[in-house]
Amino acid sequence: MVKSYENSVREIKDLSDIYDLATEENNKVMVAETLLNIINLKIKTKKNEIKCFLSNESDVLDCYIEIHAGAGGTESQDWAEMLKRMYLKWAQSKNYKTNLISEHKGDEAGIKSTTFKIEGDYLYGWLKSESGIHRLVRVSPFDSGARRHTSFASVWVYPIIDESIEIDIKDKDIRIDTYRSSGAGGQHVNTTDSAVRITHLPTKIVVQCQNERSQHKNKETCMKMLKARLYDFEMKKKEKEAKNFESSKTDIGWGHQIRSYILHPYRLVKDNRTNFESSAPDKVLDGDIDDFLESSLFK
Repeated sequence: MVKSYENSVREIKDLSDIYDLATEENNKVMVAETLLNIINLKIKTKKNEIKCFLSNESDVLDCYIEIHAGAGGTESQDWAEMLKRMYLKWAQSKNYKTNLISEHKGDEAGIKSTTFKIEGDYLYGWLKSESGIHRLVRVSPFDSGARRHTSFASVWVYPIIDESIEIDIKDKDIRIDTYRSSGAGGQHVNTTDSAVRITHLPTKIVVQCQNERSQHKNKETCMKMLKARLYDFEMKKKEKEAKNFESSKTDIGWGHQIRSYILHPYRLVKDNRTNFESSAPDKVLDGDIDDFLESSLFK
């Protein structure tokens, strides 16, 4: 990073000298080219600045995103699906690879819970601040009286650890359950106990996978997810945040939200930790969340 800074300082000095010379000679082509190079240098410098805030060991890793609907039935389940769409649209805009791990549909609409994987550069570092309760205020499309409703859903982001990080999981500490997949996938998926749920007894962490037809593959994915959850748990424990982190997960409701998305009576998205705001909630829900992610990095 020091070398990158020194290179940027040297480059801006060179561009400044070229710009002065081109101005003196009234070389409009050279002036335009120099201004374009300055803009590109600004973009490159911004990326290097961000990397300074993504220096933790786990920041470079891919991540799992886990979303759970709060109390409120169809309203919250629809909100959970809207959040899922937001993150998938964001990933798509970056050309990141996504893979659905497990999902439980709502009774009427939306989803009760979902877990998916995103692969790309510095993903955990970018998305870890999204963990918490997200609150939606809108006129309900499910209410015939067109009344305003408040819905909650939780988002939890975990790093996908690589093989260089060893996590010891003892057989006596886990319980493995199998069940029939509830999602789409054909007759075979729905009539065999291919889905797998693993409970880590000491921490009460539960992971599940149902996206593969093979029970063996689902179990393998579950073990990777469990290692990721345990790694994340231990990191937060070392940072003395585990108690607050776990307690915040006990109630998906008032007083715990990290961000509010208000669609009625006015239109605003506000992060309650950084106070960053956007008056374009439709763009945010379409995956335009970079400004929120950056504001969390710089807080």
